[in-house]
Parts: sequence; C-alpha cells; structure tokens
Amino acid sequence: MSLLIKNGEIITADSRYTADIFCAGDTITRIDRDLPAPPGTEVIDATGKYVFPGFIDPHVHIYLPFMGTHAKDTYISGSQAALVGGTTTLIEMCCPACKDDALASFELWMSQAVGKSACDFTFHMGVTKFDDTSEAQLREIVRRGISSFKVFLAYKGAFGVDDTELYRTLKLAKELGVVVTAHCENETLVAERCKELLATGKTDPAQHHESRPPAVEAEGVHHLLTFAELTGAATYIVHLSCQEALDQAIAARQRGVRVGIETLIQYLLLDKTHAERPNFEGAKYVMSPPLRDVRNQPVLWNGLRDGLINTVATDHAPFDFEKQKPMGREDFTKIPNGIPSLEERVNLLYTYGVKTGKIDLHTMVNVASTAVAKQFDLFPRKGAIQPGADADLVVFDPNYRGTISVKTQHMAVDYSAFEGWPLLGRASVVTVRGQVAARDGLFTGTLGRGQFLTRKPSHF
Repeated sequence: MSLLIKNGEIITADSRYTADIFCAGDTITRIDRDLPAPPGTEVIDATGKYVFPGFIDPHVHIYLPFMGTHAKDTYISGSQAALVGGTTTLIEMCCPACKDDALASFELWMSQAVGKSACDFTFHMGVTKFDDTSEAQLREIVRRGISSFKVFLAYKGAFGVDDTELYRTLKLAKELGVVVTAHCENETLVAERCKELLATGKTDPAQHHESRPPAVEAEGVHHLLTFAELTGAATYIVHLSCQEALDQAIAARQRGVRVGIETLIQYLLLDKTHAERPNFEGAKYVMSPPLRDVRNQPVLWNGLRDGLINTVATDHAPFDFEKQKPMGREDFTKIPNGIPSLEERVNLLYTYGVKTGKIDLHTMVNVASTAVAKQFDLFPRKGAIQPGADADLVVFDPNYRGTISVKTQHMAVDYSAFEGWPLLGRASVVTVRGQVAARDGLFTGTLGRGQFLTRKPSHF
C-alpha cells in the first residue's frame, strides 16, 4: 500500500516548503519535488493546501465514569470525530476511582480502545492512591509502555490524592523517568466553598466558577510545583486556565522546576459568561477549572505565541445537555463536567488563532502536534513530517468556509459548545499511518485499525 501527496505546502513546527510526500505502508519514505507514483499508488493532489503532521490531543476522556454516569463517546465515535477534525492520535486519561485497582483499570481502559479506535492512542495513567500494591502495579504499567502519570489535586474522596501520596508518586516518577500530569486545584478550598455556596441557596451553573476562582487554581499549581521542586520530578499542568496559575508555573520554571503547561481551546475562545446563561443553558459550559474572565484570553494566546504555554488540548468530556447535565439542575456540584471539543480543536485554532494573527502556522503545528509528541515520548514517530515518521498527515484546505453544528458533528453528544461559529478552513484529507481516514468532513477510515502506542520514559 502506498500513498503520494503532491504539491502541498508542508508546514511543520519550524519549516515551510512545497514538496511531495511519498508514504509506503505505515511510514513516510520520501519527500521531494515531482516524485513519481508507482503503479497502485493512491495520489492526492494538495495544490493550494497546507500539509501538517497529524495532530495529537494530549488530554481527552473517551471512556469516563463520572458522577454516576458515563461520558457519551466511545472509541468508535470519538476516534471518528478526532480524525474528521485532523487529530490522528489521542492521549486519554485513564482515571480509576480511589477504590479501584490500578492495573485492572489500565486493562479496562485498554479494552475500550483496542479493536475499536480508528486512530492511534495511548494513556496517562491515573494515580488515585499510592500504597505498596499500587506502586508495584504502576511499575508494571510503565513496563507495558506508559510514560506519564496523572494526579488530581481536586475531587476529594473520588480521584484526589493526599500530600503523602503526591510526594511518593512524584518520587516514583523521578525514579522511572515518567512525567506527572496534574489537575491543579486546592481540593479543600473547593469543597469548603461549594458547601458555603449551597448553604446560601446559590445552586445555578454560574456558581461553579465561584467555587473555584483563579486563586484556587494558582494555589494548586504552586502546591504541585513545590513538591516537584523537592523531588526533581518532571511535571505537566493540564488545562491551565488563567494568568494567576500561569504566573505560578513560570515562577517555578525560573527556579529550575521542570514543568510543561497545557491550555485548552475552550479557555482560548469561551469565557465565564457562557456558564452564566439563563435557563440552565450555562450547564453546557461547566468544566473544571471553569471558564474564566475574558481578560485571561490574551494572556493565554500570548503564552502560546511566546512559548510559555506548550500545548493546546481539549479535556474532551462529552455529556448530553438534555439527559446528563440536568443531574445538577438543583445543585451545581452535580453537573457532569466537560465541554466536548475534540472534533473542532484544530479548525478553531486555525480560524481564531492563525487567521486573526494571534499565532502563526508554525506555532499552531507545534502546540497541537510536535510539542505534544516531544513532551510525551512520541517524537519523531508522531508530530513530524520526515522519512521514517508515521504517515499521519493532514491536508488542510484554507479556502473552506463553513459553520459548526451539532447536526453535522461526529461526537456522540447532543449539543455543540460552538454552535453556529464560522470556520475559515478545515482538514480536507486526513491519513493515519498511510491510510486515508477522513475526507472533507466525513470519516472514511477503518475502525479498529488504531494502534496502542508504547512509550519509553525519557524524563530523567
């Protein structure tokens, strides 16, 4: 099986040029001008289009038991949505509850993806308790090809670790060369503020933000990075939402702490007034940390442009508005958290980042692909256009004009947080390891073809 993409303008994190790309089997084998097409080769004319390395979402939830329900996507729907939007690799959060067995949970999450996913995938392994048994299991999970952990400094009694568990997790990560990704909020402050708000009858979705204002997130970042400084572990802050938290992370970097920073497409484009919409409409926009004041958006865009923020993810967590979000109609703490965005991340980043001049094309490729691959031990297999790399490619049409709608999305959820938003470009052809998997907004790939990506720790 061979594939030839001709005449496209290749855009990577650090270069831009016009050439043909020849792919044999799963990999890129040649890049040059005027390459011939051997008999049987599928040829794609990319004249007038960009060619990007396949995009990687470093933070998604596909299989997710949460607050007594389950997220709506499966790897069947979720991988199709990802590919249509130009994302060829998913890094999912494997999130066992505190009471669950780590190794059994890892195997459960694997079973949800293997034989179902149309795109490649790997996991961050959630550490929701730390004892002798879980430590041995975490070592085994790393041996099986996982090079990143996930800890929660929130969700007390469900996913959150205490300080002793956090310290020991970071010590183990340092020993193994594993990076620790972290949800940074102070769980005690969140819990106490939730009680106070509910006690005064403040139950609507807008109160979610008041239960965890920016200072709560900033304290969580400071807390994590104090522990990281003392253990020497490599860390990565997931879904950073505000200037106060960013300031804490940058200050730690200046002290020598190794910390990567992720923000979300939602924080770049939506603000807390969306969660304040009347008639419970605000519940569509409840996530943690919450959408912030609009003043934070330039800070985050500038952080991406200047390299202070490393990646853009989605924290994709799809819950239906009609049947699942109303679990919290009388109590905002019971609203299932999440703003589904997996399918639109790349198109939104291009339309509202590149086309408005906030970032350039190289930054877009870096924060949504190359920097992710480097952070999580996938580069140069992923995140690169070069001989020997996987033939994950996105032929992107900058002349496309369209509108986002729940009616046409592939995500298995009953609303779009970006309903009616115009798009000024989209993925035209998307390949996974040399096979075309999406064309012009339609999935054309093979369910079950996605591979589990084993990763070797490198953060020593």
